[in-house]
Amino acid sequence: MAQQEPVRALVPAALQKSLSRRMFLGGTAALGAGAFLAACSSSSGGGDSASGTLNIYTWGEYDDPDVLKEFTAANGPSITLDSYGSNPEMIAKLSAAKGTSGYDICVPTHSAIQQMVSGDLLAELDHAKLPNMKNLNASVVDTPFDPGNKYSVCKDWGSTGYVYDTTVINRELTSWADFLDAAQKEASGSLSLLEDQGEVAFTYFYANGIDPNTTDPANIEAYRTFIIDKIAPHVQAFESSTNTSISTSARALIHCWNGDARLGLLNNPEPERYKWVWPSEGANLWQDNWAIVKGAPNEEAAYQFINYVLDPAVSLKELTYIGYNTGIDGVEQAATEAGIERPDLVFISDEVMSKLVYSQMTSMDGTIIAIYDELKAAAGQ
Repeated sequence: MAQQEPVRALVPAALQKSLSRRMFLGGTAALGAGAFLAACSSSSGGGDSASGTLNIYTWGEYDDPDVLKEFTAANGPSITLDSYGSNPEMIAKLSAAKGTSGYDICVPTHSAIQQMVSGDLLAELDHAKLPNMKNLNASVVDTPFDPGNKYSVCKDWGSTGYVYDTTVINRELTSWADFLDAAQKEASGSLSLLEDQGEVAFTYFYANGIDPNTTDPANIEAYRTFIIDKIAPHVQAFESSTNTSISTSARALIHCWNGDARLGLLNNPEPERYKWVWPSEGANLWQDNWAIVKGAPNEEAAYQFINYVLDPAVSLKELTYIGYNTGIDGVEQAATEAGIERPDLVFISDEVMSKLVYSQMTSMDGTIIAIYDELKAAAGQ
């Protein structure tokens, strides 16, 4: 019998230009579309084993490859990963497929779930098939964006801030206002913004004391004017995977998520060169979630996989690899006991948490996306 290839990773065109954040850390190069992560796997049976291939549509390199291989060894199905760079990209692809995408699992951010439910893109979950949901902390279940976890289960969560190169920016930065000021001064031409329309808008809203979920046309227009006129000329890149830039000291000012910042700093030969900032005004509180795609061809394997990663031991492996809190009860203590590095960038303090706000879908989302596209064009991207 031919040996099964347990994990195949398809890399979208958007990621061909650089190493993805976790491929870099795993020591695996991004080889372009159709590249694969091949590894040997010993077969392991099980009375409830699923068969075939489990197709997961997710963010680039968002899972520990060893966890994926161990799941295949224990449960049977091989895994194919296909990745995207933004929620709108993922939603557009699933919407166009109309239930025939071939994907079994997707990983939407909290703010995208209701849109996906309205578009009939997600299957209702059978909680009886997810007994390990009992391991999740109360703070990540029965959330406002998915009451009763009808369509989603927490994968991990975090927030947003930035790092700056202290050899270039000699003053102390502590806020979004400082971030936007340095972007126009010391970091001009050496600035990267997240490849996320909402996160870029939040930098302006928080810096100016505006509700991050504002729908006031005056606020939106003020944001547009500022970001196009004042920030666009200084942007060097837009990134969804910032670890490479941080670990190679590629830019002076890098807008990023906390886990990516941590991983980049740990892999930088001069880790003290960069300073991470939890902005004093507050920031986005986001949660990425496991969800089963409507029309999933291998739904049984999807349930098995989600349940598998909700096991505390598996969850700790995932947290150690990706650098984000997985929402499992007791995982912080377990990670601390395991000697995880820079836990301050994984486990968010109560003081910082008090200033974080869940982003929401609003009637202005289309306008925010259009402004982002205009920003990229003005920056020459």
